[in-house]
Amino acid sequence: MFTIILIMLSGMAAGYLLRRHRPAFLSALITGLIWLLLFLLGLEVGANQELIKALPTLGVEALIITMAALAGCMVGSWLLWRNMVRKSGGDSRKAASDSRPSEEGNPLKGSLIIVSFFVLGCLVAWMGWLPLEVLPADVSFYALCALMCCVGFSIGCDPETIRKFRHLSPKLLLLPLVTILGTWVGCALVSLALSERSVFDCMAVGSGFGYYSLSSIFITEYKGAELGTIALLSNIIREIATLLLAPWMCSVFGRLAPISAGGATTMDTTLPILLRTCGQELAIVAIFHGFVVDFTVPFLVTLLCSL
Repeated sequence: MFTIILIMLSGMAAGYLLRRHRPAFLSALITGLIWLLLFLLGLEVGANQELIKALPTLGVEALIITMAALAGCMVGSWLLWRNMVRKSGGDSRKAASDSRPSEEGNPLKGSLIIVSFFVLGCLVAWMGWLPLEVLPADVSFYALCALMCCVGFSIGCDPETIRKFRHLSPKLLLLPLVTILGTWVGCALVSLALSERSVFDCMAVGSGFGYYSLSSIFITEYKGAELGTIALLSNIIREIATLLLAPWMCSVFGRLAPISAGGATTMDTTLPILLRTCGQELAIVAIFHGFVVDFTVPFLVTLLCSL
């Protein structure tokens, strides 16, 4: 985690020093690295036979819990966004349109391309066309490092980023709390429709906040493999949903919604999409949000599992 942040900060410093020589291919390189990471994620999912077998049954529960958690986060972040706009004396639609970065091309087309790379990775691994053993060790980590370096460089090259960041509301520090509470409220409400799952089971699953590896391990240890598998699926779905639906979330629920939906992933895997969708001036907010939420995962998951 700290390695990724250090690499991004180094990229920002290099971008600032070379801000007059921004490479023309930087945007295309970032896009290509995003596609590569989604393909690699698809490979990991497709190669996990237990995960594939569990999709038709436990996957439905995981999807329901995830959608409820995301709904809670989007509503909570929308209320915070509206409050910030109201206090500033502006209109929410005007503020959103004034500060939102311009989208290159069709956002829906970009989302379809992203999901196609993930699906392709799943298919390639499931069919055995490219076993994970043939890939270099930690290839996903190195690709992520390259992506974070490029993202940092892009932020450092933008002279408007620091100016815009100075005008951000201190209320943005409340966003991690909004994410946690929104997730809990959504999961608690949907537990009423899942008779086999207690309210604390659903809240524990949601408290992974996209950190599927750690949260699923804790939940498996405390509650068994079945709920652990649901946690794994749910948090993978959360990360993918943020990557695919970020433009829609931003346009409907405000610029904070994709960050809140991303949970613990907003300081690494979903950060490039968030910067394009929400604006580079929210980069520090997304990193801070991801760091705080990520830090709470082991404590909140173990607490809820013990109740």
